[in-house]
Amino acid sequence: MAEDKASAPLEDLMMAMDVVDNLRHEDAMVARELDGEGRRERLLKRLRDMYSAQGIEVSERILEEGILALEQERFQYQPVESSWRTRLAHIWVSRARWSKPLIFLMLVGILFCAVYFFKEVLPQQQLRSQLPEQIDVSLNAIVSNAKNESVIERATRLADDARSSLQQDDLVRAEQSALQLKQIQSRLAQVYRIRIVSKANQNSGVWRRPPNNSGARNYYLIVEAVDTDNNVVALELVNEENNKQSLKKVWGLRVNEQTFHAVAADKLDDGIIQDNVVGEKKAGFLKHDYVIETNGATITEW
Repeated sequence: MAEDKASAPLEDLMMAMDVVDNLRHEDAMVARELDGEGRRERLLKRLRDMYSAQGIEVSERILEEGILALEQERFQYQPVESSWRTRLAHIWVSRARWSKPLIFLMLVGILFCAVYFFKEVLPQQQLRSQLPEQIDVSLNAIVSNAKNESVIERATRLADDARSSLQQDDLVRAEQSALQLKQIQSRLAQVYRIRIVSKANQNSGVWRRPPNNSGARNYYLIVEAVDTDNNVVALELVNEENNKQSLKKVWGLRVNEQTFHAVAADKLDDGIIQDNVVGEKKAGFLKHDYVIETNGATITEW
């Protein structure tokens, strides 16, 4: 008995919903029956006949509640008004469709940012923090080792320019000035001799027609730089024929015709050039000291 009492309201509710459902499927009938006088009575009679024909016993109360529910649209779905909450809910419900592409794009973005940080941002940060010390170290070494006051003045200007560029956040110019300081420091520390190349199957001298004067000749001794351990040193040289700079271990040093023929005669005498040292680079200096007559011009290919 307790179960019957508990289930009765649910059964009544289901029956009322069924009544409303039948009424909705009879839109034309409902419109017609509810428009005239005595419409409720006629509609009730019609519903009784409908359920009786189906062998279903429905109480008057249920029929009345069904009609009332239809009039009040109690069991009719009312869409929720559009708002930012409903839009957010729709997005969340459809997450299975857009979440995977979004996650992929996020991973690509994270990877791109990581690569950019480690290849661009981090090296620049490290360079920015290291440059001041590098500038000071190079300048102090130049001031201590340089034998020429003009070299110290040039290095001081470069250091000031590097520091000023750092303050102006011009990292490229600051790095260039710091690099030039480093090159001067390294150049000052170099010590080597410049000697004429005297090897089998290799010329010790060449002559060239100037690019703009085919009737003249320029004479060059083929030379190399050798340090105190007899190792050949590569130098940055400018080719006077095309003004191109390159790193070379062997190059041509321009001399006058008399010096060129004197070296040629020395080599032809016994195959050995007796006075093969033509200059040297001392510590603390940027330029070479030559023991032969030369203007210092060079060629790097012939």
